[in-house]
Amino acid sequence: MRPGKQTEAHSSGNCAEVVCSNSFKSKRLDTASGLLKAELEVLGCELLKIARSCEVPAGHALAVHRESFSSAVTKAILEHPKITLIHHEVFSVPFTPCIIASGPLTSEAMMESLRGLIGQEQLYFFDAIAPIVSANSLNFERIYKKDRYDKGEADYLNCPFTKDEYLAFVNALLAGEKHQAHEFEDKFFSGIKFSFYENCMPIEEIARRGIDTLRHGVMKPMGLEDPSTGKKPYAVLQLRTENRDYSAYNLVGCQTMLRYPEQRKIFRMIPGMENAEFLRFGSIHRNSYLDAPRVFNPRLALQKYPDVWVAGQLAGVEGYVESIALGLLVALIISEDLRSLPDSTILGSLWKRLTTTCEGRFQPVNANFGLLPELSDPPRDKKLKKEQFSRRSLEELKSLFGLV
Repeated sequence: MRPGKQTEAHSSGNCAEVVCSNSFKSKRLDTASGLLKAELEVLGCELLKIARSCEVPAGHALAVHRESFSSAVTKAILEHPKITLIHHEVFSVPFTPCIIASGPLTSEAMMESLRGLIGQEQLYFFDAIAPIVSANSLNFERIYKKDRYDKGEADYLNCPFTKDEYLAFVNALLAGEKHQAHEFEDKFFSGIKFSFYENCMPIEEIARRGIDTLRHGVMKPMGLEDPSTGKKPYAVLQLRTENRDYSAYNLVGCQTMLRYPEQRKIFRMIPGMENAEFLRFGSIHRNSYLDAPRVFNPRLALQKYPDVWVAGQLAGVEGYVESIALGLLVALIISEDLRSLPDSTILGSLWKRLTTTCEGRFQPVNANFGLLPELSDPPRDKKLKKEQFSRRSLEELKSLFGLV
């Protein structure tokens, strides 16, 4: 619809305008983002080729010159014999085969149309993400498994605080440097104001309500006695598994606006997390996305309208390369009748996460090794383990497409 109708963040009429960081993250195969890029290269991703042609120096990361990248993508689309580029707003979902890839700043009219098709409760407009840490980096001499009041399986890990540890942690949260939200995040959109949902409140904002607010809320120790002492800790922070292998854990209630270096420093103050390896940092931001597992069929189309596919950030992924990946994935599903990808691949795991029913509220997902099934014989060296994840993924992907 640009440039005729702009969003709050874009400034040009070009396609693929990069409005936040110009980094597409790491290229290294010992990172999940690097593995995702390698998978896209195996599948011949055109957008990734353009990104590499517009690369600027950024160490081990793939960063692009913003204007060059958007101009090159626009040029490729305009010159393609089978594509017609039309610059105007689409006000409603067309009931013909189509792909909606309108991003997190989807126009109000289109969001209203989607709301009518799938229901208000399946649309989210502001979301928070808590950090994810590697299980191998946790100190189980301090952390223990226990469900509150021993009701059900002991699926949660518990990090017990003494009073001094708790007070130091809360004071660090209050003093931590935060990301600043964009000014447009406080405006109204589709009748809903972009303010924090109560259950998505950043942990540092909850702490501002009073020194004991956290330990009477998300860090409540009731029913979580430490088996090593038999006593109730002063406060407890719980970790919830991210996968069936129990190799990655989410910090329950720790959605945050803290800057990444601050998160690393402050969350390592949690007992048992002194050497925590972060698979994903937390964030909170204005976003528009669908409750993917509840509205998609296995082919990433709307359950009620199987000729309407959704790709990019609107589909529930987080990040530039993840959005590119969803576009390519939907293209393969439609053009090649692709039915599945190995769970050992980031692409396959993203696809599975978007189409598998989950408990609670769905949150946007990005590439991280915590999505992948555990190796049969994982090495102790973390870097080597990640490289083996990548090697397994690429071998299986190439084998599937007959490229070995």
